[in-house]
Amino acid sequence: MMELNLTRKDYLQVGVTSPRTMKLLPEKKSKVQQKIAVADQTGVLQCFGLKKGEIVPLFKTLPTHKITRLELGGVLGSQPDKIFVATGSEVKGYTKKGKQFLGFDTNLTESIKTMWVCGSHLFLGGSYIFNHYIDCKDENYYLCSDRINDVSCLPMPRVTEVTPVLACQDRVLRVIEKSNLLYELEVSGPPQTLCVYANDGGEDGEEMLYGTADGKVGLVQLNRTSPSHRWEIPNEKRNGGILCMDNYDITSDGVVDLLIGRDDGIVEVYGYDEADEPVLRFTQTLSESVSSVQGGVVASAGYDEIIACTYAGWIQGLTTEPQHKEAGPGDSVKVSEESNNKITALKQELEEMQQKVLQEREKYHYAAMNTKAISAVPQFNINDRFSLNKDDASYTLSIEVQIAIDNVLLQSDVPIDLLDVDKNSAVVSYSACDSENGNFLLATYRCQANTTRLELKVRSIEGQYGTLQAYITPRLQPKTCQVRQYQIKPLSLHQRTHILDDTR
Repeated sequence: MMELNLTRKDYLQVGVTSPRTMKLLPEKKSKVQQKIAVADQTGVLQCFGLKKGEIVPLFKTLPTHKITRLELGGVLGSQPDKIFVATGSEVKGYTKKGKQFLGFDTNLTESIKTMWVCGSHLFLGGSYIFNHYIDCKDENYYLCSDRINDVSCLPMPRVTEVTPVLACQDRVLRVIEKSNLLYELEVSGPPQTLCVYANDGGEDGEEMLYGTADGKVGLVQLNRTSPSHRWEIPNEKRNGGILCMDNYDITSDGVVDLLIGRDDGIVEVYGYDEADEPVLRFTQTLSESVSSVQGGVVASAGYDEIIACTYAGWIQGLTTEPQHKEAGPGDSVKVSEESNNKITALKQELEEMQQKVLQEREKYHYAAMNTKAISAVPQFNINDRFSLNKDDASYTLSIEVQIAIDNVLLQSDVPIDLLDVDKNSAVVSYSACDSENGNFLLATYRCQANTTRLELKVRSIEGQYGTLQAYITPRLQPKTCQVRQYQIKPLSLHQRTHILDDTR
């Protein structure tokens, strides 16, 4: 099996992004450079390409409400080259040139969290309500008993019946027929994302990939009568949860590979052996959680690459194109004129940025000394998660900020233990607590420079319930702090089961 060598390249930074809000626009010819469409939480949708390593913008919309999902669609049987975005309770459609052709206000009471587009069919998921529209007319409706994390559908040209699939927080995949539940299929963890297997649903068009919050990936076959589990990749290294997946032949062996993005910044490539079982081929760790991952050809024609978009909006590539030249003894590597121009332009841009930073710093100092100046509290986004690990009976608290974290103060009114985490490089210090007044924990994590993500592990005592509070202070001026609360419930180390084991 050929070794996979990929080199990282940074392209652009947009605003803070939601999961699955970046796509590569398809091209009619293979191995031709593709365009990137990405939407952020400021409501900006932009599309750009690359030419000789330089960013070439195609279009950019004005800021509106937060965009929660981006999908591609088009006429069934043709290339999906139309861009659809979900913002609030509205769905907007754009051509690849940036012209808006659809503005559909669904009038839903919930904000749209997930979306799937297939031909004239539009599938939307709020927190608990699933809606199916055909040509923007309400067709079907289903109310879930637990939170909907993702919506997908078996490929329509191959499966005659419209078969939506909902990934729900209660560890269940729900298969819908019109406005009714066809059946439920239990999986090992809360499914966060769905992806049609090999882009065509496999042999019969009925196979669906799912990724869970506890880092497992599985394949299920969803036929009309008897669904079945095909395989599951365990999370033995206890990596982060799965946020996004894609199918693309990055190894160029004629078999579509599986690309995975995790919430701890890991990008993985899985190939398939002769028995169609997944085999890990490549791993790369980025500094932030990966909100979107796609495979395609972007920087250079003929060279495949993986495009990843992180929470803070960095668009990064892992390319198969060699990025360095080697010279033997006595030889010299000639730098091309194009590379020299690029180096000169980068130096000039760096000098301009340094001058701008100095000017803004002087302005700030002048404003800070002014007695009539009004201090404004800077706003910043926090991406946090508090989830149970059933394997070691602990909770993982992950905190991610778009800018560097200075320190995090933890306070709890119930007894909890802080566990060691290998990925955590922050220095922890404990303060004395007055347990008689309901203060059982006071700990401060001081982060190293440029740390934007902090992962902690805590263990609670079953039966004792209360609140864990995190005071998050980033490296911002003036100093500001946000407080997040996490409920520790009475049965904190229990999890829901759908089948009772009589033998236990």
